[in-house]
Amino acid sequence: MTTVHTSSIQSLPLLARGKVRDNYAVGTDRILMVASDRLSAFDVIMGEPIPGKGVLLTQMALWWFERLGHLCPNHLTGEAPESVVTEAEVPQVKDRSMLVKRLKPIPVEAVVRGYLAGSGWKEYQESRSVCGVPLPEGLRNASKLARPIFTPAAKAAMGEHDENISYDRVVEIVGPTLAQQIRDTSIAIYEAAAQIALAKGMIIADTKFEFGLDEAGTLVLMDEVLTPDSSRYWPVEGYDEALANGTNPPSYDKQFVRDWLESTKVNGKPWDKTPPAPRLPAEITEKTAAKYREALDRLTAG
Repeated sequence: MTTVHTSSIQSLPLLARGKVRDNYAVGTDRILMVASDRLSAFDVIMGEPIPGKGVLLTQMALWWFERLGHLCPNHLTGEAPESVVTEAEVPQVKDRSMLVKRLKPIPVEAVVRGYLAGSGWKEYQESRSVCGVPLPEGLRNASKLARPIFTPAAKAAMGEHDENISYDRVVEIVGPTLAQQIRDTSIAIYEAAAQIALAKGMIIADTKFEFGLDEAGTLVLMDEVLTPDSSRYWPVEGYDEALANGTNPPSYDKQFVRDWLESTKVNGKPWDKTPPAPRLPAEITEKTAAKYREALDRLTAG
């Protein structure tokens, strides 16, 4: 398998490099999305790739797209990504790319939380709410919420942190009708996916979706969906003990790397979460790759 930290497709114009994906224009109506093996944590791109990560992300996203199409149309064209690059470029594209429709992106990250974790837990401790959604007293780190909540974020510029915003702010950005459609669709997708994952022994604590509009103004699910990069996955067997102890449950996502970075010192001081990132040891990249692999294997088994 080819490891790709940064793709180099010379036969197509480069549109943008994101934290993980490199996007190339295919005519005026399609985009070739190449999932690299880059890893981003705290909105900083690590210097070391996670071997095979882009392939695993793409295969998991495709698996989910196939099962969620009844809830919302997605951006897939159904065409083979290898068909739009040269033969020499195929190894950079194979199994790690999607050929998708070009949409008008909505500048809001649609975050849904079924459990209290990460930035949501930090915000709850300060205000007993998350993104303006009031929550009851007595919740703990990793507590399950009575019902999933929509806690959107404003997309930040490259290298900056996304900012949690209220639903009212989403209404200001996109209007009340589209805001409600995004919220209701996001929660419906999360609830359906959480049920599927739970049957495989995995909890989806939270996730974020990205949407765009096609030429007809239809809401379309885009980018990736329900991968360990965009979602917090916990194995059910580690959850109860973690909840009782108030700790982060074992995870299949980037929390493993985040925890390592939080405990790492640079020049004798904790890393300040700005570039450059500390160098990831081989042990960390290998364990991270294994976690991504296990998540895909467990989800798709049977």
